[in-house]
This record gives sequence, C-alpha cells and structure tokens, in this order.
Amino acid sequence: MKITEVANKLETTTRTIRFYEEKGLIAPEKASNGYRIYTEEDVRDLRTILALREVGLSTKEVKKALEQNDDFTDYLHTKRSLLYEEMLQIRDMVATIDRMIEKSEKAGKEEQMMNMARELKGLKEKRTNWRDRWNFDEQAKDYDDNIKTTGYRFNVHEHYDEALTMAHAWVNASSGEKGVDIGAGTGNLSGLFLRQGLPMIAVDQSKEMLKVCAEKHPQAETRLGHFLSLPLNDKEADFVVSSYALHHLTDEDKDLALAEFDRILGDHGRVVIADLMFRDESDRKSVLESYQESGNEEAVEAIEDEYYADRSRLIRWWEDHGYDVEAHQFNPILHLLYAEKRERGTSNE
Repeated sequence: MKITEVANKLETTTRTIRFYEEKGLIAPEKASNGYRIYTEEDVRDLRTILALREVGLSTKEVKKALEQNDDFTDYLHTKRSLLYEEMLQIRDMVATIDRMIEKSEKAGKEEQMMNMARELKGLKEKRTNWRDRWNFDEQAKDYDDNIKTTGYRFNVHEHYDEALTMAHAWVNASSGEKGVDIGAGTGNLSGLFLRQGLPMIAVDQSKEMLKVCAEKHPQAETRLGHFLSLPLNDKEADFVVSSYALHHLTDEDKDLALAEFDRILGDHGRVVIADLMFRDESDRKSVLESYQESGNEEAVEAIEDEYYADRSRLIRWWEDHGYDVEAHQFNPILHLLYAEKRERGTSNE
C-alpha cells in the first residue's frame, strides 16, 4: 500500500505517518520510483503506535518497545499507574481550591491559603516520591523460597501461614465480591481467594514481583502501583487485604494509605491487614528492650530499619473514619487487624 492508502485505512494523516518514520518507529521499503510501500506488518505496527500514543506513551517508549519486540504490557502498566497518580493529584488540587475559595473572603486568607498550598505540596510529594529502598525486584525470583517460618533467632515470618489463613477467613468473602491485595508480592494471600473462585486484583510497586504473581496465579489481575496512589477507581473493591507490606511506610504515609483503602472500598467494605506492628508505643519500647537485654541485635536492627506500625494508631484512624475494628496478636511483632465500614448514621458505642 502507498502512504495515502494507509492513512485512509487507519483514519490518520500522511503527515502523522511521516513523523513516525522520521522518529524511527517504522521503516517502509521504497519502490524503484521512490514511493514508500507499506506492508501489512507496517500497518500492524502503525496501528499499535497510534493506539499507544493515544493513551499517552511517548514516541521514545513506543520505539523502544517495537525494537525489543515487546508486548507493551510493562509500558501500559506503568502508564496506568501514572495516570491514576495524576488523577489523584488533580483531585487533591481541586479539593484545595475549594478550601481556598471558602476562605477567600475571610481575614488572614493569604496565610491560610499559603498553608493549604504547603499541605498540597507535601501530599504531592508523598504520592509521587515513595521509593522502594529494599529492592524487591531483585528479591522476587527467590522470595517464596526465602520465606522461612523457623530457624532464625529473629524471624519476621513466624506464624506466616497462620496469619494468611486467618486473614482469608476473617474477610469471609462471598461469591460475586471483588478483592484487592495491596503489596501483593508473589500473590500468596491473593491465591487463597483465587482458589475460592473470587476475582482478585494484585497491586504491587515491583514489576518483578507482579510477574512472579502472574506466573503463579494467571487468573489474578495484576496492577503496578503503591499504597499512596492506588491504581483503582472509587468503591471498586468489596474488600482489601495486605500482608507484610504496610511496615514499609512511615506513620504519616500509613494514614494516607488507609485513606486510599477507604477510597477504593465500597459500602460495607472490609480491610484485613496482617503485618509487623506493636500494640502501642509502650509495647514497642518493651519489646525492643527485651531483645536488647537478650543480646539479639539482629532483631533490634531489623525493627529499626523499617516502620513497624503502632496498632493503636491504626485502630484509632479506622474508628475515627467510621469503621468497626478487631485485632489479633500472633507473636510480639505480628498482628492481624480487621476493619469494616459501619452503616452511615450508626455509632460504635
């Protein structure tokens, strides 16, 4: 086909096609008379290019994927995650603008508006600047093999299987419900629900973890994303679960993560978290002191390297936001929390 035929076929312009040729995305052959001749393969590539450009991928990303004969999945996962991040940032900005308008006629509005702007800037930074300093991409391949429930002086995975089993049971999911596993890793908790025949969305910030999860559980839907900017719509989930992941967030970031859980949960939604935490600050000091007195520096270093939660703070957040909460403790550092949205207009008396 000649360029005009291709343009008509794909409902685009010859100028657009020439642009992609200039960028090296396609390389049609030339006939003896100098006209470019486009094969069916060229047309397929152009279809892909036009589709990917329409959803926001750059020409550089598209070219790289074409050169590597990629299926574009990684690029699309990344783009979806970024779009959700942008959507949440826009919401945050709109909410701040609404507050600014409300204060615009009041005394001291300039200082108040500046404070709101600082809050917004901090929120933007939280949503966009979280980084995995533990490099879970490198751990993905051997992650399941390295989960040892015994044999260590300080074992964060003690009661691992019991915790996941209880998390699954406490959700008490029924047919027709959809679940989301945040920080899903290789999908060990998701798998318990998938075996029930329930649809599960596995969310993780590690592409390699998600690849392992997809290999183990091809029926799961995997989405690239993280706690502070979940790639899901409002009220998309009936229940949210998370295991051994929340302790990678600071206390302030945990509050934002819980707000994200709340955003994606439908009415009567439930959250179950199995994670490393202490009952409260006093309990944290007591446990650390016991490890120090026994000379278990490995335990002290591991705890101080991460952000084990204050269980009382998580419970307080949920109760303040209209949830009923239950808790269970497996050992000094592993707890299970269950939170369920209350009916509107009811109390927790």
